[in-house]
Amino acid sequence: MSLLKKEMDKYRDVDEDELLKKLSEEELQRLEDELEELDPDNALLPAGLRQKDQTKKAPTGTFQRDNLLAHLEKQAKEHPDKEDLVPFTGEKRGKAYVPKQRVDPIIENVTLEPELEEALASASDAELCDIAAILGMHTLMSNQQYYEALASSTIVNKQGLNSVIQCTQYKPVPDEEPNSTDVEETLTRIKRNDPDLVEVNLNNIKNIPIPILKAYAEALMKNTVVERFSIVGTRSNDPVAFALAEMLKVNSTLKSLNVESNFITGAGILSLIESLQNNTTLLEIKIDNQSQPLGNKVEMEIASILEKNTTLLKFGYHFTQQGPRLRGSNAMMNNNDLGGFYTNIHTCTRRIHRCIMRTRVFQGK
Repeated sequence: MSLLKKEMDKYRDVDEDELLKKLSEEELQRLEDELEELDPDNALLPAGLRQKDQTKKAPTGTFQRDNLLAHLEKQAKEHPDKEDLVPFTGEKRGKAYVPKQRVDPIIENVTLEPELEEALASASDAELCDIAAILGMHTLMSNQQYYEALASSTIVNKQGLNSVIQCTQYKPVPDEEPNSTDVEETLTRIKRNDPDLVEVNLNNIKNIPIPILKAYAEALMKNTVVERFSIVGTRSNDPVAFALAEMLKVNSTLKSLNVESNFITGAGILSLIESLQNNTTLLEIKIDNQSQPLGNKVEMEIASILEKNTTLLKFGYHFTQQGPRLRGSNAMMNNNDLGGFYTNIHTCTRRIHRCIMRTRVFQGK
């Protein structure tokens, strides 16, 4: 190995340009011919393209398929056959094969009580299948009929032995109706701060332009009514996520945000999570099922931010790594416990206030 390395070291500092200048015209032509050769080991290329054409003879004429086949046939007939070591005479040797006859197993006669014999003799196919289900012979019916027969006190299988080849009937599920939300009108109502508009649902509306979605984020900055905003499956991208992040920094009314099933990358998701540091009113955010995975680094940063947050109660994302998943779930559990503690404090405070007011009213009387 060391000798080969020494041999190769002396070619390391060779100047290729100087070598090419010293070559003659014939040597350059030979070098060019060598470089023109294609990959001869590539089986995906046709045979004529695997290497250059090296034929010096001029073509003798056009290709004639019939003449070529006739020549090959003539050549094959003239070639003598190879003689067999043992000539074939047609003589049969050995014993002829006779298949074995299968003997049916002997079925023992089972004697039952006269009452059972009479009941089974007059039983219908449906009743026999129901009895078979109770005895565990589930091959005489479908799985659904088998378990229904075990749980019911009446005969479930009304079709008898014919139900063996029948599958469970398919129950068609109607398609979900398209989202009927008027995008332009809803945007106008948000800008007008309509008191009746508490929830905005733009889910699965595919033709919303990106500038319109950014306009929604800008309108929510000044809105004080909308509490739930959802844009699932609207093909939103990072510019929309950045606009929503700026909105969350100033909005103090929104409680739920859903941006699942979109084209937001790790940078856009991280900007949304970082905006929670300046938001204390958002209780739920869902960011799962984006077009590409967020990555380990982004998940670690998200978990670190969630641990510092004390107001978020629901976080919709499935972490791919166990470490961030455990940290995020613990943060949400702590926030929910803390939220319940504060709720109890507020409840007790209200009760005490009511008792004080009643006491004052009683003393006044």
